[in-house]
Amino acid sequence: MFKTLFNAFKVKDIRNKLLIVLALILVYRVGCAIVCPGLDIGTLIEEETTGTTFFSLMNMLSGNALANGSILALGVSPYITASIVIQLLTVAIPALERLAKQGEDGKKKMQFYTRITALVLAIAQAVGIVVSFRDNLSLRVGEIAFPTWLVGIGVVLLLTAGAMFTVWIGEKITSLGVCGSGMSILIFVGILASSAQGISDAIKQAIDDPNNIWMIIIYIVAVILIFGLIVFMDNSERRVPVSYAKQIKGRRMYGGQDTYIPIKLNSSGVMPIIFATSLLTLPQLVMSIFWPDSSALAWYNEYLGTSSWVYIVILALLIFAFAFFYSMITFDTNDISRRLQQQGGFVKGIRPGRETSEYLKKISRRITLFGAFFLAFLALLPSLAFKAIDDYSALTSLINAFSATGLMIIVSVALEFDKNLEAQMYMRNYKGFLD
Repeated sequence: MFKTLFNAFKVKDIRNKLLIVLALILVYRVGCAIVCPGLDIGTLIEEETTGTTFFSLMNMLSGNALANGSILALGVSPYITASIVIQLLTVAIPALERLAKQGEDGKKKMQFYTRITALVLAIAQAVGIVVSFRDNLSLRVGEIAFPTWLVGIGVVLLLTAGAMFTVWIGEKITSLGVCGSGMSILIFVGILASSAQGISDAIKQAIDDPNNIWMIIIYIVAVILIFGLIVFMDNSERRVPVSYAKQIKGRRMYGGQDTYIPIKLNSSGVMPIIFATSLLTLPQLVMSIFWPDSSALAWYNEYLGTSSWVYIVILALLIFAFAFFYSMITFDTNDISRRLQQQGGFVKGIRPGRETSEYLKKISRRITLFGAFFLAFLALLPSLAFKAIDDYSALTSLINAFSATGLMIIVSVALEFDKNLEAQMYMRNYKGFLD
């Protein structure tokens, strides 16, 4: 990867695009450091959570911008959620499904709907933050103290504007075509920023208590091994061999070649973990906003909190369910079978049509089962680790820094970035060869 990046900087066109991307990332990180007027930083997230909650997930994706009360505190969360919602509605609503298949025009309309949905979700999340942390809203200019309701409206407007500005930066990075998805790059940068803070806290705690040093070294080795496992699983795929019949059209013969259908072991990526975590933490979020002192919230935190065994079991079951559901959405065996039949392709030993669809579905289910086990293992690893290291505060900081969701996103985005750079380099070399 570093060799590809070094070679890319030798090409003027690619180097200029990469420099623009770095400038946009710098603007984004500067925005994450600008405090939103009216929000009391330092008390926005009152205590460090040992697990994944709605606010901790948002804080991780935004690179601690939420904890700092930044104008970009919402980060890419509204757009990511909007993309998921539109993708699910595409399956449920036939009109959206037809629109998604209309080429470039359909793609532009879908992006417009995603932006509108992101705007609505940004307003809802901003209102949720203001209501949840209403005791932290205060703004005074000289001797003038603004009323809380007016400060709240201003904070909602600023947070919403910051979220849409983040969407604009992400789309600009995407349009440059050298890094893949701009939103993924911003998430990648945010997670690295959060991880840097966690590492810094762990080092400070290790200096105060030298007994933690060996545990930190062991944990870092474990993280490296997990990184390797994620890379291996992310690149693993089942290749279903496909042959194309020979066809004579005019004086030319087409087909007669062998290829394959790649079925990735973890085609859904980190989405099942995000879905499951969001669903489990949603009731906690709603109760903390509207009924912060209720007995229901205390019961939920005790029996369904991130450190409880009930939470661990339910999270694993939800990950399995969402992994299979997302696989059905992204890998439509009926559509693949139909296109193969139209193009004269067939799987050896399997009849075209319905039998091919059933064969691909059977393989997809088996592959998804292994992928779901892998995702559940990664998602439950931090919760199980927290139960084993209650006496090591430095390790708590590291586990918060390197969550399962963060590790998978970092690896996925890095691999995607490397593939896009290699494709750009290949295109330049190909053009040079033709010249």
